[in-house]
Amino acid sequence: MRKLTTLLAASLALTCLMAASALAGTTLTYANFPPAKTFPCVQMEQWKAEVEKRTNGDIAVQTFPGSTLLNPKNMFRGVQTGQADIGCISTAYYPGVFPLISVVNLPVAFTSTEVASRVMWDLFQKYQPKEFADVKVITMFTSAPSQIMSKTPVKQLGDLNGMELRASGSILQILSGLGAQGVGMPMSQTPEALQKGVVKGLVSSFDVLMDFNFAESCRHETITNLPVYPFAIIMNKARWEALSPESKKVIDDLALEQAVWTGKYLDKHIDDSLNWSKEKYQVEVHELTAAEHATIKELGTPLVDQWKAEAVKAGLDADAILADMLALKAKYEAM
Repeated sequence: MRKLTTLLAASLALTCLMAASALAGTTLTYANFPPAKTFPCVQMEQWKAEVEKRTNGDIAVQTFPGSTLLNPKNMFRGVQTGQADIGCISTAYYPGVFPLISVVNLPVAFTSTEVASRVMWDLFQKYQPKEFADVKVITMFTSAPSQIMSKTPVKQLGDLNGMELRASGSILQILSGLGAQGVGMPMSQTPEALQKGVVKGLVSSFDVLMDFNFAESCRHETITNLPVYPFAIIMNKARWEALSPESKKVIDDLALEQAVWTGKYLDKHIDDSLNWSKEKYQVEVHELTAAEHATIKELGTPLVDQWKAEAVKAGLDADAILADMLALKAKYEAM
């Protein structure tokens, strides 16, 4: 009798646990690598809130900013293997892995994050690149255009001669062509490098003036519209397939909306960051001439040629993809 009572109690406990799990719905883990206050993590919290609201709590999202679950270099593999259900990847950390979507990283002078993010999503939708075949893509967006922030003024391209600037990726090659000395280093090491004089400035998007307080040491900002950096939000394939059709529809319906939201948020945040920097530190913003912008574009030609060669090697129609990107850029800039 005692054994039967124990079995009944265990069965009841299991039933209650299963019922509680059903009521709780599905919990998804979402890993991100930058600090919580930066735009990739701000958009992550926005997406979490919308998904939880639109699924009426059937999906709960647990977020992990600041590389607390996965770092930028193991994010893609970590999501594939299920260490996180969802992750934010910056394709710049995976050279050669994303030949199609890296077209957005070319020096074509995007001036708006929203435009660049719309272009990126449209290209993904049209070509469905096999580079993402092993994951579910939730949404995509870019960073804002990269600009120069420096201790001494860069009012013309000649002022860059010999200047040490923290930068990354393809921008290093462009800086070299302009006579500057590009220094590759993680953003986390840049404040100390600025303080010690290892670098005299950095090349990144203007949101870091406020988010990382670079406006304190870099009082001169120069508009160069150097490349944007693509980001993709990816989900483990098995976890995606396990979701209900209703939950899948909510997430799919959010894809373009989230890309646009992130672009608009970052464009506004750039304006806020510049206004804050002007008020707090009296920073100066310098504009280059049209001829100087043309020089920057010309220096980017070898990067375009290099991308085309790699794209063709990957079996892609490089000319068609590049033409589509430029046409979409012009379309959205005119809207």
